[in-house]
Amino acid sequence: MNETPKQTAYAFNKDNIEQLNSFLKGELSAIETYQQTIDKMDPEDTQALTVLRTCKQSHETRAERLRREVVALGGTPATDSGAWGTFAKLAEGTAKLFGKKAAVAMLEEGEDHGLRDYRRDLDELDGAVRTFVEREILPAQKQTHDSLNRLQASL
Repeated sequence: MNETPKQTAYAFNKDNIEQLNSFLKGELSAIETYQQTIDKMDPEDTQALTVLRTCKQSHETRAERLRREVVALGGTPATDSGAWGTFAKLAEGTAKLFGKKAAVAMLEEGEDHGLRDYRRDLDELDGAVRTFVEREILPAQKQTHDSLNRLQASL
């Protein structure tokens, strides 16, 4: 083989980078969606706002961790949600038209989707990258998922 070690490492990491960027796009969409929902909430609804802000912060932390991991693997992190942004726009419209309960239900569906994506695509990752997602990203996704379930049940 005529590949240099750097080329080999990049080829090995390319699939990991692409999958992590897919996860990152989902996180960026979640951040957008949470912010749009927070902006539409009644400021006096402190319980819901606290949960939504905490979940948004968790997604921001995950996005930053995913960015750093992509860079560490030699890739360029995604900078926008891409097609995932459509979900954010749908959630914003839901909040405007149907109110808090529908907006929280939409966010909860997004959390379900994110959890399924992480679990389904975990097998696409190699070694340390898989361990990183299993230990740092997936538990945080499960936590926001559970928080939204509890909030939805309380409405």
